[in-house]
Amino acid sequence: MNLRFWRKKEERMSLEEVLLQAGVLKDTIAKKEALNIPSVSACVEMISNTVAVLPIKLYKESDGKVEEVIDERVALLNDDTKDTLDGFQFKKAIVEDYLLNGAAYAYIERERNKIKGLYYVDNRRLSISINSNSIFKSYDILVDGVTYKDYEFLKVTRKTKDGITGKGIIKENDLALATAYNSLVFENILVKTGGNKKGFLKSQGKLTKESIAELKSAWDNMYKNNTENVIVLNNGLDFLEASNTSVEMQLNENKKTNFASICTIFNVTPSLLEGKATDIEYNNFIKIAILPILKAIETSLNKDLLLPSEKGSFYFAFDTKDLLKGDIEKRFKAYEIATRNGIMQVDEVRYMEDLEPLGLEFIKLGLQDVLYNPKTKEIYTPNTNKSVNIDNPSDDLKGGEIDEDRNKKW
Repeated sequence: MNLRFWRKKEERMSLEEVLLQAGVLKDTIAKKEALNIPSVSACVEMISNTVAVLPIKLYKESDGKVEEVIDERVALLNDDTKDTLDGFQFKKAIVEDYLLNGAAYAYIERERNKIKGLYYVDNRRLSISINSNSIFKSYDILVDGVTYKDYEFLKVTRKTKDGITGKGIIKENDLALATAYNSLVFENILVKTGGNKKGFLKSQGKLTKESIAELKSAWDNMYKNNTENVIVLNNGLDFLEASNTSVEMQLNENKKTNFASICTIFNVTPSLLEGKATDIEYNNFIKIAILPILKAIETSLNKDLLLPSEKGSFYFAFDTKDLLKGDIEKRFKAYEIATRNGIMQVDEVRYMEDLEPLGLEFIKLGLQDVLYNPKTKEIYTPNTNKSVNIDNPSDDLKGGEIDEDRNKKW
């Protein structure tokens, strides 16, 4: 009996060739397709949530003192934007567009010098018209056929060279993301068609060229058509299932590689998504992935939401005290050393932390019981309730204490 084996040609193909044959290979993808990739969606969700939960505050700096300002703009950013999105959703949308598209936009509703609302605008509904002057750049923003000036919009841009458009992760990493997306689509086709198991066709007799061509065509349809999942074998033909093919093994390996690559693109450690990150990995994530985004948003808010008279003394900033708990402990220990050794004053520390001063303008000279006021030049000893002025030490002490104590201390 003449036995012939016909091996499916897909087994000898690379994953890319199979994807091409299946008609699912793409060179570039859009935002919607990118978010279908689980690792992309997870990274964007983690980063945008981390930013969106942080409150934005307005501060005023004057004469070396910083105070928090209660202002309606803060309420718009954190609570009610007056749009259909609340403050949390608004910040999430801004971060998502910033990451994936390279720029995020929101219309600023003004009434005289007051800002009445912030309205997020999807990138797909917006276009930019830039003038041809390479030095004195200007631009208009077009939304649904209506032209707006640049100052009417809040603009948060990533890797920009003109201040209005940016370069997003999708465009910057189009090949890596397209590869991950193509693998995902191919895997989905396999699931829909019942897995398209690989193997051999065993024939009890010699097949004609026409029969072989018909079988190949039927097998091709299983890859190209999501509704085709059955091939009828004529009498004398048997299907022998093979172990994992090179394509399947390549697909599984690609999933691992794609996951790691995408995490690297977003500066997210894989262990963060898996819930296994160490404190060091978490702090690195905050410093590398989150803080640059916070700075980009803060800079844009200061540019677009502050009045000309406010610039230079007012500024917006995220409250990151809950975000940097590990760093706060280290920072406060450094402050403790600085104040204990007379390097910094208490109000200088409070200034660094955007806190209002206490008015305690003194320096600790030792053992936390001798205080020096550099403005009045007075030394105060709490446990004896005595003060000494450096320029006139005799004014505050009695009789023989003066020379004796002065000789000892100075």
